Amino acid sequence: MSPDKRKKLRKIRSELDKLDNTLIKVIKKRTVLVNKVLALKDKKNQIVDQRRINLILKNIKKKSIQNKIDPKITNRIWKNMIWSYIDYEKRNFKKK
Repeated sequence: MSPDKRKKLRKIRSELDKLDNTLIKVIKKRTVLVNKVLALKDKKNQIVDQRRINLILKNIKKKSIQNKIDPKITNRIWKNMIWSYIDYEKRNFKKK
């Protein structure tokens, strides 16, 4: 790789690192909201809402296409995020 390309690569990676820092803050905000939702649930079987999951994934696909993002990428990201939060909710559910 040429020195010029290495310099460009370092710059792009630096931008990616900054974006990752922003994503961490967004994930923190999402976690706070998930905790609020979890506090409202009375039973553990309320954690998985398949209709809500399907609606989210449908909306993400639509928004991805509108924004010219490969919907397979966003679908995979959202599915992983959703199921990670479902696991989080199951681990943190407290019976009332």
